[in-house]
Amino acid sequence: MTGPDKDKAFPLKNYDRLCFLKNIIQSDQIIVGDYTYYDDFEDVHNFEKNVKYLFDFTGDKLIIGKFCMIASGVTFIMNGANHLTESISAYPFAIFGEGWEHAMEGKSYPFKGDTVIGNDVWIGYKATIMAGVTIGDGAIIASGAWVTKDVPAYSIVGGNPTREIKKRFSPEKIAQLLEAKWWDWEIEKITRHVQSLTGTDFDFLAKS
Repeated sequence: MTGPDKDKAFPLKNYDRLCFLKNIIQSDQIIVGDYTYYDDFEDVHNFEKNVKYLFDFTGDKLIIGKFCMIASGVTFIMNGANHLTESISAYPFAIFGEGWEHAMEGKSYPFKGDTVIGNDVWIGYKATIMAGVTIGDGAIIASGAWVTKDVPAYSIVGGNPTREIKKRFSPEKIAQLLEAKWWDWEIEKITRHVQSLTGTDFDFLAKS
């Protein structure tokens, strides 16, 4: 056995509310790794609807790693939502034309870069991720959280705005996990070690 087919949109038999996300994405600005799944109470195609303000002219990307778990209602706010904040007015005059089209000449809207979600990240129900945020490998985002700044690897965060609740593991174990990068192993190796990956004995990482 080599695990489920990563290229199958719906890996659970007779169930279409959970998908391997990369197989349903249409936008070139959303990049998703293997085995990352999205679960939706209504329709998995809501995922792209919940990536808000992702415009081709902004050029930013939503990049999601492998083996992530994304719950229903998770929302990503991308750079297209940004307005001027240090000017007299934040109003987007230029988009309306009719004599206002030159309002942004020599200026640019705030741009915070790509939004990057690491590997093995769990994002809870109705969490919101703001533009330009990086979420580290192994992090857990609590339900309803508003993520406005970067989240370190293997941290658990929650609240609005988010605060760190705790680290999942000791610094030594986190370093061990980040060095092992189990999500990059060949799928046959992952399949051999799934029981260990769902356990608490870290020693197997050094032996693998």
